[in-house]
Amino acid sequence: MPKLDLASIPVKSGSSYPPQFAKLMAGRSTLRLADAGGLNQFGVNLVTLAPGGLSSMRHWHRDEDEFVMVTGGTCILVEDEGETVMNVGDCAAFPAGLANGHQLINRTDTPVTFLVVGTESPTELATYSDIDMIVQCDGDTAEFRHKDGTPYDMTGGGA
Repeated sequence: MPKLDLASIPVKSGSSYPPQFAKLMAGRSTLRLADAGGLNQFGVNLVTLAPGGLSSMRHWHRDEDEFVMVTGGTCILVEDEGETVMNVGDCAAFPAGLANGHQLINRTDTPVTFLVVGTESPTELATYSDIDMIVQCDGDTAEFRHKDGTPYDMTGGGA
């Protein structure tokens, strides 16, 4: 496999979250390295968080393992147990099915980068710990719902 040219990989920004949560992801951008390399059994993303940026809303996965390693800067890992400072080289692992919501936050004045590696399950359910939201993924589709199953309004008009 040839070396990946990071400069040629499209930067993905924004979020597929419902509008009221998507706006909170404004400081996050991602290079989808596994996709660029033609891999489909696991995901590998290089994420950059601008100052004040969030990696995601705090969440956990039913069927997918997730691993992160900080590659630049310092961020805060927020989990059910509290907050942990993450410096370059620090790693965290989140086994599938462990109901411990997590996210990374950049509270510094410089960008933070980290690598995320995770299972690519054909179906997945993620639960968001601090908000009334779940997401059911099936292939390339993702349906965001309230925890009672009611769909979110993805147009920004409410619900």
